[in-house]
Amino acid sequence: MTRYLLLNGPNLNLLGTREPEIYGSETLKDIENNLQKIAEENNSEVICHQSNAEHELVDFIHAAKSESVQCIIINPGALTHSSIALRDALSGIGLPFIEVHISNIYAREDFRQKSYLSDIAEGVISGLGVEGYELALRTALKKFK
Repeated sequence: MTRYLLLNGPNLNLLGTREPEIYGSETLKDIENNLQKIAEENNSEVICHQSNAEHELVDFIHAAKSESVQCIIINPGALTHSSIALRDALSGIGLPFIEVHISNIYAREDFRQKSYLSDIAEGVISGLGVEGYELALRTALKKFK
């Protein structure tokens, strides 16, 4: 069974209630359930983690290779714009990853327009709402088996 890792960073546990005009009304659990259903339909598995702590996200990334993960789907939240540690962890394990953002970070405040991950990501999905997660998984299912 092919395995994929879904990582969500700080404040994404608040989806559904946090600024719904920007992030929508679906919860993180809704997103995870949808992806797990799609994965099961494709004889695959999605391992889901969310953390508000950078070091925990780094630990999940480090563990991905030994857990036979084929691709990581990550929405690093605010750490997108500040975390060299996440960049180094993702570079260090050598697994492909797809960066996902619910809002279009390039149409927001200046400080949100720089990603420390985009240039090393397999791809970036930004501004397509929660549907971006599904698009990322469907892409991973095709490219990384």
